Amino acid sequence: MVLSANVASAQTSSGGNNYFIYSMVAIAVFLFFYLVVQVSDNLMAIEAKQSGADKTGANFSLFPRIQELFAPSLPEYASNKNVHRLSKGHDILLQGVADKVIDEGVQATTFAVQPVNYRGIAPIPKMLVEVGAEVQAGDALFFDKNDPDTKYVAPVSGEVIAINRGAKRSITEVVILADKDQTYRQVDKVDPETASREELVSYLRETGLWPLINQRPFDVVADPNEVPRDIFISTFDTAPLAPDLELVVAGREASFQKGLDVLSKLTSGKVHLGLNAKGANPPAAVFSDASGVEKHWFHGKHPAGNVGVQIHHIAPLGTQDKVWTLGVQDVISIGEMFLEGKYNVERIVALTGYELNQPKYVRTYLGAKISDLIKDNVKSDKVRLISGDVLSGEKKNIDQFLNAKDDQLTVIEEGNDYELFGWLLPIEPRPSVSNTFPNFLYPDYAFKADTNTHGEKRAFVVTGQYEAVLPMDIYPQHLMKAILTNDFERMEGLGIHEVSEEDIALCEFVCTSKQPLQDILRKGQKMMLEQG
Repeated sequence: MVLSANVASAQTSSGGNNYFIYSMVAIAVFLFFYLVVQVSDNLMAIEAKQSGADKTGANFSLFPRIQELFAPSLPEYASNKNVHRLSKGHDILLQGVADKVIDEGVQATTFAVQPVNYRGIAPIPKMLVEVGAEVQAGDALFFDKNDPDTKYVAPVSGEVIAINRGAKRSITEVVILADKDQTYRQVDKVDPETASREELVSYLRETGLWPLINQRPFDVVADPNEVPRDIFISTFDTAPLAPDLELVVAGREASFQKGLDVLSKLTSGKVHLGLNAKGANPPAAVFSDASGVEKHWFHGKHPAGNVGVQIHHIAPLGTQDKVWTLGVQDVISIGEMFLEGKYNVERIVALTGYELNQPKYVRTYLGAKISDLIKDNVKSDKVRLISGDVLSGEKKNIDQFLNAKDDQLTVIEEGNDYELFGWLLPIEPRPSVSNTFPNFLYPDYAFKADTNTHGEKRAFVVTGQYEAVLPMDIYPQHLMKAILTNDFERMEGLGIHEVSEEDIALCEFVCTSKQPLQDILRKGQKMMLEQG
């Protein structure tokens, strides 16, 4: 700059030369301060990342993020809250939302306890009953041979009419024909305020409530010998056609709070509640005013309601960490035991999907038979029955039973017809993230879904599609490839401890290569478990 100034002084007047020098000095000062600010900003970001503070969702930068400048405004009830804004994700709007009325006329008569629903236990547990045995709700049916003190119990009273087996003689279902009037095994109530943690754990194992608790990583039945770092509960569900958990908890608020009180005694950390900051109305008071817990607000598209995504943004899992997760209705069942002294796994189930004549809510018990729930309510025989939602649920036939963790049954059209050049002839609207279809022009349009994948499995190429819809700081495509190559170190380094099938279900939906990502992830987690 000095050289330029000297050359300029030889060619111009002294006044012009002074202006040029001042301009150069001003630019130099600006560049100096810009570099200082930029370095400071980078140092702040590094410090936040090393301390883990960046996982809170706060902006540790001197400059606002673009999404903060153009982010949608928060509802008034969340305006003064520390909200985790998730910019990634995708909402799939489908026809067949359940009417927010509970149909008390639908009564299931057959129920099943399915050992395969409880990951981590032996495939052939030790049976305590035989076909023909009469049981009460809460009576022990079987236990894991590796953990004999944890009982798996009957959800209803009645007669054991079948013990069904699968591959290698594994037990798939213990089926109970329910009594018309339910009876319960009565147990002594325990006061969680005076009982020790060991007494509470023993009580939950003996009464059959322990299997309701999931442990992460790997979504297995909680280890009673572990003290979890934290416990997490999501109070809203963003999956397609998901049940309204505020309707589910209505009238059972005391049981939910009592369940939270019990859980707070079981962890060395905190019980965390994930609350919805996107709804038009504030969450129910039982959630927003819950005591003895730490509340966290989330605003975003699916999978914002997944407990795994919430864990990642609240307090992510380290390789040695253990945390527990429960559903809202699981917490209610635990509270019922401590209030009433009985094993009550009553469930409010959402019957959803376009192929139902009347999508609605029903009151039943854990493991209800599907045919009982949808009797005379299906439009045709060409349907897919799904225990859970369309992204992460399990295909069932009409004679099977809802899975233990599911409070939703989805019925959609079976798409077994071939569509020639379907992607070139976008005649019928369909759920898609591709701009080939003008879905982005109609954000509130609800689609009629079927099971067609509109493509076949092909080369597993890097596209960046998964990262665009997964609001987690991991690389799911690289993780999947590490699993396929049995690279344990890369699997661990790429975050296999942090994700569950429901977390990457949306990645599977957007996958151009049509890869079965949830099956791949489960295979990898099973390998990690076997390796200890």
